[in-house]
Amino acid sequence: MSQNDPNPDLNLDAQDPAPVAELSEVETLRAELNKLREDSLRERAELDNQRKRVARDVEMARKFANERLLGALLPVIDSLEAGLAVAGAEAGALREGMELTLRQLLKVADDNGLVAVDPTGQPFNPEHHQAMSMVPAPGVAPNHVVQVYQKGWLLNDRLLRPALVVVAQDG
Repeated sequence: MSQNDPNPDLNLDAQDPAPVAELSEVETLRAELNKLREDSLRERAELDNQRKRVARDVEMARKFANERLLGALLPVIDSLEAGLAVAGAEAGALREGMELTLRQLLKVADDNGLVAVDPTGQPFNPEHHQAMSMVPAPGVAPNHVVQVYQKGWLLNDRLLRPALVVVAQDG
């Protein structure tokens, strides 16, 4: 060994294999440490993704938990609206009571994410409308809704019930 050797403890002499074995062992340990770090990061990312998935599922469950209830209320809304349409203006107090009840019911529905689809005059949209028939309709653009038999409903932008409509024919 010379005096200019910067690391006198490492004797890389071909006759002594110990330092080479120690270097090999250090490299092996470093590789294992790097692998463990990568595994740890991967598992942390998987846990984070799973946490996000669960949060998204819980939000969807919360958002649509009342779907069945609100769907069952739709015929009640339809009946109140039909009763008001038939009652006319003469029914006085009964009409006022029905209007108040309908307004309260629609407010509860709106507060829970229920929105009416009343497409009169709009282009036919098969994702939100169900065509009951097509009729010639002068002055109305083809494939536009001429009449609505029954309003459709969206719950938090998801179709709960399509609108039953009559559509204008071509030409």
